Amino acid sequence: MPQTAVRRFVGWLPTHVDGRVRALAAASLIGQIVLVVTGGAVRLTSSGLGCPTWPRCTASSLTTTPEMGLHGIIEFGNRLLTFALGAVALAMVIALWKLRKERRDLFWLAVALLASIPAQAVIGGVSVLTQLNPWVVALHFLVSMALVVFAMLLVNRAYGRTGPHLTQSLPALPGSLRPVMVATAVATALAVVLGVVVTGAGPHAGDANAPRNGLDWDLVSHLHAVPAYLVAFGALFGLAVVLSRRVVGPFRAAVIWLLVLTVVQAGVGITQYYTGIPALLVGFHMFVAALLMAAATNAADLSRWSPRA
Repeated sequence: MPQTAVRRFVGWLPTHVDGRVRALAAASLIGQIVLVVTGGAVRLTSSGLGCPTWPRCTASSLTTTPEMGLHGIIEFGNRLLTFALGAVALAMVIALWKLRKERRDLFWLAVALLASIPAQAVIGGVSVLTQLNPWVVALHFLVSMALVVFAMLLVNRAYGRTGPHLTQSLPALPGSLRPVMVATAVATALAVVLGVVVTGAGPHAGDANAPRNGLDWDLVSHLHAVPAYLVAFGALFGLAVVLSRRVVGPFRAAVIWLLVLTVVQAGVGITQYYTGIPALLVGFHMFVAALLMAAATNAADLSRWSPRA
């Protein structure tokens, strides 16, 4: 009976990229962005030590207890989401098992995503055990953003938008556009790196008694804006190209989304700078940062696989 069940399960696995694979890829991307938001909620509500130890929530309990209050619920809920995302990533790898040779591009991206999730959990645990050391917390967030990048690439491959198994032809783009879009994605990542440094220097460190990184908040805030200007330039350059050459298709949509999110992110960043860094705005800033990282990755990926004009 167990062998029969295993054979049936193996027979049920996809032999081509179907709706199940695409749904798991989309769930991975959405889930990773949600994890950025819930991680932000942990930090902005000072719930970083809502579970004061790791891997247990308390010395005597794996889960939060009523005595831990709201902070314990928020922190433990964020930990549970990591398990849910790990389950989705594992399901993706299993779903691709029969395709592991034919679709190596997709399979190894899924493996990378799955392998990164436990690493992310361990870094989160270390941040708790070090009483929210700002540099460990920063690394924790940066790994989350790397997972967003992996998930975005996974979606593009699963839907045949990019990669060696395209399901639609991409319009030709000028050769100069590819390096600009890649540089824009790199600038977006740099803006994220400097953003976590800004947060580590500011008031939202995850707990009222958590240490800060000791850097000048105003100075690093201005440094954080420099790569943001480069992202805006890249998005404007991409839009100018698609309009002047009347490019249609996924790259046009990708550049428009990149520019819209850049403008929104800049507006939120400037507003929070001049309004005393309110927690809700900071949380929204983190959410848009995840969307922007995905958008920049998408635009760079599409430009890479588009033929040259």
